Amino acid sequence: GRLADRGWGNWTTSVGLVVLLVSWWPVSLAPKSLWALGVGIVALDLAIQALHVTNQSELYAVRPEARSRLVAGYMVFYSIGSGAGSITSTLVFAQAGWSGVCVQGAAIAAVALLFWGLTRFRAKEPAR
Repeated sequence: GRLADRGWGNWTTSVGLVVLLVSWWPVSLAPKSLWALGVGIVALDLAIQALHVTNQSELYAVRPEARSRLVAGYMVFYSIGSGAGSITSTLVFAQAGWSGVCVQGAAIAAVALLFWGLTRFRAKEPAR
């Protein structure tokens, strides 16, 4: 949140998305290594938290007088995305096992990183 407030929102988002993408590799090693799973889960959680807090900070900056409405809308779509991810990962697990779920997670992270990369120059960041 502090980094986004200081004008480093794009940087924090880029690092968070890269860590999110890379974290799926150690998570995929879970059948062979609990240590790798632990490292992957910690990296995954750090990335998600960084992205979540940065997104909220960026929303607060858009229209301070509408914070509660903006965050409510954000959380609605965040919850829809979480639910969709849970449902699809269950289906993927039934068809392709743990490896399939990890590929799905990495693919979603890669799409998010690609989308961010293609649209990041549209957003104006505050001066540092």
